[in-house]
Amino acid sequence: MSQYEPRGGETDVPENGTGRDDLNRRTLLKTAGGGAVGVSLAGCLDSYETIAGSADEDTETVTIGLLAPEPESDFVGHSMARSAAVAVDELNEAGGINGQDVELVVADTNGSPLEARRQYQRLVLEEGADVTVGTFASEALASLMDEIAEQELLHLTTGSATQFASQRVHDAYDRYKYHFRVGPTNDVDLGRAQINFMTEMAPEIGWESIAVLAEDYSWADQPWEIYQEQLKETPVDVAMDKRYSPATDDFTDIYDDVAEAGADAVFISAAHTGTDALLDWSVPNRPTSQPTPQPFAFGGIHVPMQLPNYYEETEGACRYGIGYSAATERSEITPKTQEFVQRYYETNGSYPQDMGYYTYDAVKLFAEVAELTGTTDSESLVPVIEAESFTGATGNVEFYDTDHVHAHDRVYDEDDETTVGVYFQWQQNDDGEGVREVIWPEVHATGEYITPPWLE
Repeated sequence: MSQYEPRGGETDVPENGTGRDDLNRRTLLKTAGGGAVGVSLAGCLDSYETIAGSADEDTETVTIGLLAPEPESDFVGHSMARSAAVAVDELNEAGGINGQDVELVVADTNGSPLEARRQYQRLVLEEGADVTVGTFASEALASLMDEIAEQELLHLTTGSATQFASQRVHDAYDRYKYHFRVGPTNDVDLGRAQINFMTEMAPEIGWESIAVLAEDYSWADQPWEIYQEQLKETPVDVAMDKRYSPATDDFTDIYDDVAEAGADAVFISAAHTGTDALLDWSVPNRPTSQPTPQPFAFGGIHVPMQLPNYYEETEGACRYGIGYSAATERSEITPKTQEFVQRYYETNGSYPQDMGYYTYDAVKLFAEVAELTGTTDSESLVPVIEAESFTGATGNVEFYDTDHVHAHDRVYDEDDETTVGVYFQWQQNDDGEGVREVIWPEVHATGEYITPPWLE
């Protein structure tokens, strides 16, 4: 998994910019004598080539800069990079953008705010990126907002949910208007999605009471607030709730409390601690020859369960667990979903993770508006994206208006079931393979919820 700064290690974002107000992309590109050298990803993660020369020396190329956590090893960053590469391949096969070839340059943020800023500067100032996409850790995106404003360059977020970014756009539009969130939905709407699932599905799957757990990272703050305010309006009773330490790697005591509270299920919000939480639910580390799973169901926002090969990685321990995602390899949110999934599989021999879908859509969205306007100039593209309605692999992509509190965030519309994400359950097919069956919303369902057999 990606490594992130927990609450105690967050980096404060300066209010007055980056401290580099005297240097921006435009001035550097005018004065650079042609010495920028970077690593470019052209279509495939395994095919790197060195590109020499500044961006204004190569006017026949449109450069997409991707910010991803550890793209050569981390499953989130890996999927983001490969998904962007698929999009770039498709664009080049179709003639590029406005007749220009498209190249992808990948930068490793290492899940660090400071490294994210350094890599952003490299993409823009050295590689001459025409747009940047990506970022995953909320702290990393927060650290970039003043950089994005300073460079006046379009950035399409495809992994971070923090509403910090949209608040900046709302509060100081002219400065921060270059930021758009293609996905995921912001942290407030992320919480709303869980409430909607609980309202519609809890009675159907037999969850009368739940234990609400969330890791104590900043990304989970807003969902937690939503849970506190709105779960009481759903059909379930909250038997207990707990924010637990980011350092938690043994959930035995927590799960003992859940069992004592009599909860039907753990409803968890976990990214960094998800696998430990899963294993201690499914195969608790107890001194018995045949460990007994915990006496409750398990699911929620669980980032590791979004990994398409998680069943194999956990040797089936995730079976019966449920998770939330933009899409799955079996879902068909729009016709473009399976087109992307199959191309990704043909190229990589595997399926994309959640943030890969958003990254693919971001690159394609940028290409569409650039083709519509005939330019990649950010100033020209901002109003076009604001008015855009784009159909992508993750559904219909539109953005909240500039006067909305979540300005330039992806719209979450309960009446448009292509915008609400999907809940899936890890199940086993007839061949003994793990599959993610979509169980909500009904219009996208590929299967039905299966109660863990030890709870029947």
